[in-house]
Amino acid sequence: MPLFDLPESELRTYRPDVREPADFDEFWAATLAQARTTPMDVLRAPAPVDLAVVEIEDATFPGFGGHPIRAWLARPRHATGPLPAVVEINGYGGGRGLAIERTFWATAGYAHLYIDSRGQGATWGSGGDTADPVGSTPAAPGVMTRGIESRDHYYYRRVFADAVRGVDAARSLPEVDASRVVFLGGSQGGGVALAVAGLVPDLAGVVAEVPFLCHFERSLDISGEFPYGEVVQYLKVTRADREQVLDTLSYFDGVNHAKRARAPYLSSVALMDQVCPPSTGFAAFNWYGDRAATPPAKRIEVYPYNGHEGGQAHQQMRELEFVRAVTA
Repeated sequence: MPLFDLPESELRTYRPDVREPADFDEFWAATLAQARTTPMDVLRAPAPVDLAVVEIEDATFPGFGGHPIRAWLARPRHATGPLPAVVEINGYGGGRGLAIERTFWATAGYAHLYIDSRGQGATWGSGGDTADPVGSTPAAPGVMTRGIESRDHYYYRRVFADAVRGVDAARSLPEVDASRVVFLGGSQGGGVALAVAGLVPDLAGVVAEVPFLCHFERSLDISGEFPYGEVVQYLKVTRADREQVLDTLSYFDGVNHAKRARAPYLSSVALMDQVCPPSTGFAAFNWYGDRAATPPAKRIEVYPYNGHEGGQAHQQMRELEFVRAVTA
């Protein structure tokens, strides 16, 4: 797999002009206000797994529209006092999986809320359990084009709001120290993490690995891979107005959300990643915190010879170091 994007020396300073709607902040303020009209109530039941040092529960909380969002809630068994927490969401096409898969952060001493992505979970991994009760006009396979004709009906409006409500849910738990919450995700989860970074002003930290949903115009032009390919396929078949589609996507672009972030940030890119091109991840990183009164600390790890798998366990070690530092 050859290097196909900008050289690393240019990536380090790549700050493209990304289309940003004039009412971006008003749209998201209204979206979150609407989502929060449903009172937060986390329903908890024992998970179907019994472990000696980790306790896992099947949790359900209200997301966008009050729709029930499933999650796994893990924490160290017999822990005392409010814990720092990691809220996490999966990559594209995956789901929350099985409870036994969600033990890492609890063994490290954290409460961990792993959120299901509505309407996903049938592409890889061990499945998902959260439906998306909202329909859409015809769309390409996957979720990238569901409702793409309108910012109000676009699929990721619901997912981003679900993720913010996931932070609300974690903070509502008596076992969690609400001031020490980190949001984490990779690929699609990385794009969602950037949205949460821009929408929740007081997180302890944000981790976005090989982030998806960034700098859409460039991604559509240089990535030949799906899921961006779903948008290309949609435009190819429907002959829809590209400008209208890009206007919709601009409300969900990780670069625009990154500009508004305030929390310390850890990210990664892989220079041979054709699914989420490195220039798009660097675009979000280089703009991250641009509008904060005090620029937040940020760090990016670069994997020159990797594709979309990124740093895998090597990067997970860096995540642990980062989360420990920002929640100390």
